[in-house]
Amino acid sequence: MWAVEPQPTADRPTPAQAIETVFRLQAPRVIAGVARIVRDVGIAEELAQDALVAALEQWPRDGVPDNPGAWLTAIARRRAVDLIRRREVYARKLAEIGRDLETTAPPEEPADPDGIDDDLLRLVFTACHPVLSPQARTALTLRLLGGLTTAEIARAFLVPEATVAQRIVRAKRTLAAKNVAFEAPYGPDRAARLGSVLDVVYLIFNEGYAATAGDDWLRPGLCEDALRLARVLSGLMPGEPEVHGLTALLEFQAARAPARTAPDGTPVLLKDQDRRRWNRMLIARGVHALERAGASAAGPPGPYALQAAIAACHARAYTYEETDWRAIAALYGLLAVRAPSPVVELNRAVAVSMAEGPLRGLELVDALAAGPALRGYHLLPSVRGDLLARLGRAAEAREEFLRAAELTRNERERALLLRRADQASG
Repeated sequence: MWAVEPQPTADRPTPAQAIETVFRLQAPRVIAGVARIVRDVGIAEELAQDALVAALEQWPRDGVPDNPGAWLTAIARRRAVDLIRRREVYARKLAEIGRDLETTAPPEEPADPDGIDDDLLRLVFTACHPVLSPQARTALTLRLLGGLTTAEIARAFLVPEATVAQRIVRAKRTLAAKNVAFEAPYGPDRAARLGSVLDVVYLIFNEGYAATAGDDWLRPGLCEDALRLARVLSGLMPGEPEVHGLTALLEFQAARAPARTAPDGTPVLLKDQDRRRWNRMLIARGVHALERAGASAAGPPGPYALQAAIAACHARAYTYEETDWRAIAALYGLLAVRAPSPVVELNRAVAVSMAEGPLRGLELVDALAAGPALRGYHLLPSVRGDLLARLGRAAEAREEFLRAAELTRNERERALLLRRADQASG
C-alpha cells in the first residue's frame, strides 16, 4: 500500500497515471461489454467510468490484477446489474441478459473474454449509425473507441470543446431516442452500414494526415487512432475485403508520414521525400493487408482496396522516378468507375500527367475547373499550378499557387504554396 503517492519520472508513472493508461486501452471493450447489457452507450460509458473510480481506489491498495481489463469489465457489469435491479423493468431485463449475470465472477477472477470482440464490433456499428451526423459519428467514435477525451477531440479538429461535448451528448441521446439496437448487422444491412464505419475511420486518419486547418500539417495522434481502429476492424471482420483494403491504405499512408514534413514541420512534397525514412515495417503490413483484401474478395476490388493498390504502387518505388504512373492512372480509372467523384478525377489527372505528359493532365484539370464541383477546393489550383509550371508557363502557375494559398485553411500548406508561387516567378 502506498502511504504517499510516488512522484512520476520519465520511466515510472504514478499509480493513477498507470491506471488511467490501462483504462484508456481497455475502455472500448469495457463499454462494449456493458452496452450489451444496458443497451445504452451513454449509460455504458458512465458505468465504465465507475469501474475506473473503483480501480483508482482499490489497485493502489491491493495491486493491479492479472487481467485488468477483465476486472474492469466485471465491476462495470456488476454495476449494470445493480442499475437494472433498481428499475421497474428489472424482471424483464434479467430474463434478457440471462442467469449468468447473477453469478458474475468476482473481480479477481478473469472475466470470460470470449464474445467481447463481438460486443466491440457492435459498439463500432452503433457509434457510426446513420441516424447520427458525420460529425457526431466521428466525435462519438473517437470518444468510445479511440479513448480520447472531449478536450483532445476538440484540439484535434480545432473546434471549441463545448461543441464536441454537445455533439457527443446529442449523439448518445439520439441513439437512445431512436431505440438504435446495440448490434452488428448482417447481410445487406451490414454492407449498407459498413461503409459509414469505414468512412468515419478514414476521415479521422485524413484529418491527421493532412489537417484541413490550423498550424500543423500532420496530427500523428489522429493517424494512430484511425490505424488502430482499422486494425481492430480487420481482426473482427476477417471476411470483409474492404476492411482489409482500408487497413492496407492506412498502413501505406502511415508509412510515408515520417518523410512528409521537414524537422521544422514544413510539408515535403512526394517527389522531394527521402524514401529511406518511409517505414518499411508498415509497408510490409500494408502489403499483407492488401493481400487479405484480395483473398477475401468475391468480386472486383472495392474503393478502399483500389486506393490501397494505388498507395502500394508508391510504396514499391524506391525513387520517385521509378513510380509506375501508368498503373496508378489505370487504377484511378477503375476507382472513378467504382466511386466516382471530382476529387478522384483530379487525382487521376495528376497520374495521367505523369504518364502521358503535363499537357494531357492540364486538359483533364481544365475540364474539372469548368464545373462547379471543385470550386473553392484549394488542391485544384494547386495541381493546375504544378502542371503550368511543368509546361513553362511560370506567370500562370504563380497565379494558381497564389489562389490555392488563399483557399487553404492550413497555415503550413499556405506557406508551401506561397513559396511555390515565389519559385514560379523566378
